Amino acid sequence: MNKFSVFILSCFISIATFGQAKKLTLEEAVLQQNRQYKADKLLGFQWIPNTHKYIYLAENGKKLMTATTTDSKAEELLPLSDLNKAIGSDLKKFNEIDWKDANTFIITSGTKYFEYNIQTKIGKEIAEFTDIAENQTFDTAKENIAFTEKNNLFILKKNKDKIAITSESNEAIVSGQFFARNEFGIKNGIFWSRKSNFLAFYQKDQTEVADYPLLDITETSGKLESIKYPMVGQKSEKPRIGIYNLATQKTVFITPSGNSDDYLTNLSWTPDEKFVVIAELNRKQNDMHLNLYDAVSGKFVRTLLNEKNDNWVEPEHPAYFPNNKSNNFVWISEQDGFNNLYHYSIEGKLIKQLTSNKFPAKEILGSNLLGTEIYFSATGENPMNMLAYKVTLKGKQTLLTKDAGIHNVTVSADGDWFFDEFSNHSTPSKSVLYNNNLKATPLLVSKNKYDGYEMGTSEIKTIKAADGVTDLYTRLIKPSNFDSTQKYPVLVYVYGGPHAQMITNSYLDGANLWMYWLAEQGYLVFTVDNRGSDNRGFAFESVIHGRLGVNEIDDQMRGVAYLKSLPYVDGNRLAVHGWSFGGFMTTSMLLRRPDVFKVGVAGGPVTDWKYYEIMYGERYMDTPDENLKGFEEASTLNYAKDLKGKLLLIHGTSDDVVVMQNNFSLVKKFIEAGKQVDFFPYPMHKHNVTGKDRVHLMTKVLNYVMENNK
Repeated sequence: MNKFSVFILSCFISIATFGQAKKLTLEEAVLQQNRQYKADKLLGFQWIPNTHKYIYLAENGKKLMTATTTDSKAEELLPLSDLNKAIGSDLKKFNEIDWKDANTFIITSGTKYFEYNIQTKIGKEIAEFTDIAENQTFDTAKENIAFTEKNNLFILKKNKDKIAITSESNEAIVSGQFFARNEFGIKNGIFWSRKSNFLAFYQKDQTEVADYPLLDITETSGKLESIKYPMVGQKSEKPRIGIYNLATQKTVFITPSGNSDDYLTNLSWTPDEKFVVIAELNRKQNDMHLNLYDAVSGKFVRTLLNEKNDNWVEPEHPAYFPNNKSNNFVWISEQDGFNNLYHYSIEGKLIKQLTSNKFPAKEILGSNLLGTEIYFSATGENPMNMLAYKVTLKGKQTLLTKDAGIHNVTVSADGDWFFDEFSNHSTPSKSVLYNNNLKATPLLVSKNKYDGYEMGTSEIKTIKAADGVTDLYTRLIKPSNFDSTQKYPVLVYVYGGPHAQMITNSYLDGANLWMYWLAEQGYLVFTVDNRGSDNRGFAFESVIHGRLGVNEIDDQMRGVAYLKSLPYVDGNRLAVHGWSFGGFMTTSMLLRRPDVFKVGVAGGPVTDWKYYEIMYGERYMDTPDENLKGFEEASTLNYAKDLKGKLLLIHGTSDDVVVMQNNFSLVKKFIEAGKQVDFFPYPMHKHNVTGKDRVHLMTKVLNYVMENNK
C-alpha cells in the first residue's frame, strides 16, 4: 500500500471514529443528568427589589451577572474576589442571595451572615450562629433573625442580642419547625408579620407520639436514634400557634377549637398585622375552617369560610393578600373539583370566584402593585404542561405563556415584567423576559447537551383507564436502534400515588436519564400516570380514597394490556420497578397480579398502611378502626403466598419516611409462606439513596431486572 493510500485510509478511520455517537455510562446517567447534561439556564435568577433590574449566576456560580429590562445585555455585577475581600471570607462561589433593598444583599458563609452594599462596595458581618442553629428566617426589614436551636425558638436582634422565645425543657415540645411531617404544603414554622412587629410560629407537642427506633451503625456499639413517628390510628401531635409580640415581649397561644390533635395549618398575616389567618382541619381531614384570630390577644374572631368533603379537604396554600393596604384575600380551593382562585373579604364574604377552570391552579406567583392582577401557575387543558396565567379581580383571565411545556415564572415586584424559563419535549431550556404586553425578549436558549450521544426516543400517548372513560397519559422510551420487527422486554416504572406526576411536557418528558441508558441495553421503558396521581383534579385523584392500590393497579393493568397489544413487545418479559408509593405499587402488582410480571424491584415500599404516618395515611385510608376492610385489602402482607416472579426489596436502614418495619414485615411473611425473595439494605440512608451510592443502587436495580428477565 502506497503512502497516499495509507493517508486516505487513515482519514477515513478518523472521520468514521469522529462520527460515532458516544455511549452514556450508567454512572453518567445517574449522576450527571442535573450536572454535566443539565440544560443551560440563568441560574439563581432574581429581581432586584423595586427595580427592573435582575441578577443571575454564571460560570457555575462563580460570577454574579446583572441586566435590566430595557437592556438585556448582561454584565458582571460583582467579582467574587471583591466580595470575599469585603466580607473577609473565602467563598468558592456565590450562594443564595437575599436582597435587603435595591443596593444591599445578604449572603452566608458557614455559620456567618454578611451584608454587602453594591454601591459603597462595603461588606460587614451581621450575625454568627452556633452549629446547632437551624431554620434562620429574617424579618421583613431584614434586621432581626428568628431561628431554632434543638426544640426551642430564638430571635437574634440587629444589635446581636439573643432573645429566647421559648425555653421548653421537654424536647418533645418543638417550636419554630414545620409540623404534620411536611403535609399541607408546610415547609417552615416561622412567620414574621408584614411590619416585623410580631412573630408567629408553629409549636407541636409530641409527648404522646410513639418513639420509633433507628440504628446508627457508625458508632461502636451501634447507637439507637429515636424519632417521633405517629402511625395511622395512633396518638398524634398536638399543635399550637404562638404569636410573640416584640413590643411587649409576651407570647399568646392559639389552640384547635375542636380536638387537641386537629391540624392548624397554612398560616398567614393580614397586611395591617392585626390578624392571623389559619386553616383548622379536623384529624379526619374532611372538615376545614379558615379562621381569623386577633394578633394581640390570640382570641378567635370569626370563621371566614368552611369546606367539607366526604373524601378529604386538603388546604395547601395560605391566604394570599394581593394588596398591602387591604385585608381582602385570595384563597385557592378545590371545592368545585379543581383548584381555583376565590376572592374573599376579611369578613368572610365571597366577593368573586376569580377562576372557574376545569384544570388545577398550582400556586400564586405574585401580583401587580395595586393588587388588581394575580399571577398564578396552572396546567391548562393539557395536564402535562405547567403554564402561567394572570387574572384580574374582575375575573378576566389571560394565558401568559403561549408555548406548551413546563414553565417556571418569576414576577417582578410591580408585576410589570416576568421572567420565564421553560422546557418541553423538543426544547432543553429557553429563558425569556416578558413585559406587560407580552412582548418577549429571548435571553438564553440552551443547546442539546445530549447531542452526539446514542439516545433513544420518548413516545407520549393516551390510553383509557379501567373505567373505560378517563384518559391516562403514557410514556414509552425506545432504544436509538429500535427495530419494530424485534421483540423487546419492558421495564414498567411506576409511582402511581397522589402528589406526583411522572409524565410531563418537559425535556426527556419527565423521565430519569437512566431510563434512556436502559433502553440502549435493549429494553423498552414504560410509564403510565394512573388515576390517583397529580394535576388532574379532585375526582381523578380521590378515586383512591379508602382503597389504595385498587384502581391504581387496574389502570396499570390497562397499561400492560396496551403494551401486549404492540407487536414489538415481548409480553412474557415484563418487569416492574418503583420507589415509596411506587414500591407499594410494585409489590402489590407482583403479588396481586402474579402472572403478569416476571421480576420486580421495590424500593422503600409501604407494605401495610397501618405502618405509615398519620397525616398522609389517614387522609387516604382513614384509620384501621374506620376502614378495616380497606386496610386488609391494601396490605401486601396478605398476598405473600401468591408470589411467582423474582422480587428484590430495597430499603434505607435510616428511613424516617417509610420505616423499615414495612419491609421487614413483608419479608417475615415471605419466610412463613416458604417464598424466596431478595433483600438489600442501604445502611444509614434515609428514604432515598443519594450521592455516589445512588450509582450502586441503580446498578443493583437494573442488573437484577436484566438478569432475571431473560
